Amino acid sequence: MKKWTIAALLASTAAFAQTNEAVQPYVYEFTIEKELAATPVKDQAKTGTCWCHAMTSFIESELIRTGKGEHDLSEMFVVRHNYIRRIKDNVLRRGRGNVSPGSIGHMHTWVMKNVGLMPEEAYRGIAYDSEKHNHDELNQWVKAINAKAVEMKKPLPTEIVEGVLDAYLGKVPEKFVYQGKEYTAESFGKSLGLNADDYVEITSFTHHPFYEKVMVEVPDNWDYEKMYNVPLDEFMQIIDHAINTGYTVVWDGDLSEPGYVFQHYVAVNTKEDIRNQKQLSAKAVEIPVTQESRQVYFETFQTVDDHLEHITGIAHDQDGVKYYKTKNSFGTERNGTGYHYLSEEYVKGKTISIVVNKNSIPKLIRRKLGI
Repeated sequence: MKKWTIAALLASTAAFAQTNEAVQPYVYEFTIEKELAATPVKDQAKTGTCWCHAMTSFIESELIRTGKGEHDLSEMFVVRHNYIRRIKDNVLRRGRGNVSPGSIGHMHTWVMKNVGLMPEEAYRGIAYDSEKHNHDELNQWVKAINAKAVEMKKPLPTEIVEGVLDAYLGKVPEKFVYQGKEYTAESFGKSLGLNADDYVEITSFTHHPFYEKVMVEVPDNWDYEKMYNVPLDEFMQIIDHAINTGYTVVWDGDLSEPGYVFQHYVAVNTKEDIRNQKQLSAKAVEIPVTQESRQVYFETFQTVDDHLEHITGIAHDQDGVKYYKTKNSFGTERNGTGYHYLSEEYVKGKTISIVVNKNSIPKLIRRKLGI
């Protein structure tokens, strides 16, 4: 009887151990291989301005890289001028333009080149009763005045456009003092010493010829700008070479995926929907991506253009799988540190385009592109 009790106890203990081991949550653990300097995480809050937050963060890292120090630049100054451009564009297109808040990387550098920049302290872009950005009303007014202009078949008066933007973002100061010096937006932009023409967009799709500038058909590319098209292996080489030589990268891609998970700080290319799992029972199984499967994702709307972020480093998980450390613009209250990790397969499959400093592109690829 005593022997049976001990045996039963041992069997019960072993069964409990196996059960307990089975329910242990899987946790992604990351080791940083290369990490570049970036400014503190911001919160785009209730706006569709991820494109501007990602690009602004990128430009801020460029300032650090070039020895200009850390600066907090105004996103809403750029957003304001982007609205002015797209409102005019929409009327000229007889209402068939895109006046939603989304845009892509080159629209930031257009403002940088043609208008200038401002520091955050000179133009915060909140003229309403809120601590955080909230463009719900602004976006409704933008749509309303655009619709009326198209209906009347006449351009919107500048006073109306400026009035709406002033009401929500605030008036733009003609001059401001920053770090003891007086500037205009134009003179401040020039004082930063960056060349907007150094920043180029790269993509990788087979329905366009490689090594040419092509127009990628996504709604947020509302001004039909072209970007360089390269094969997928070279596309990934560009990202890696940039990070490993000290340059950060802007990522434009898809967050509406079953493997893009805030609470686990990862984005992985998987069919498993792990977005609502507080704990993972096992590591998600990733789907390898080829040039062909990437193209299928795009042409069947499985990859869409709905978010931009800022890649600042390279890491690997406990199994040696490669990831890109990426700065988001959702603050830190719901996104931990504000950073997460995009797996290499996720970046291959779910990226629309990237923005890089052209000097960070490998020389052989630059020659192929004629840059």
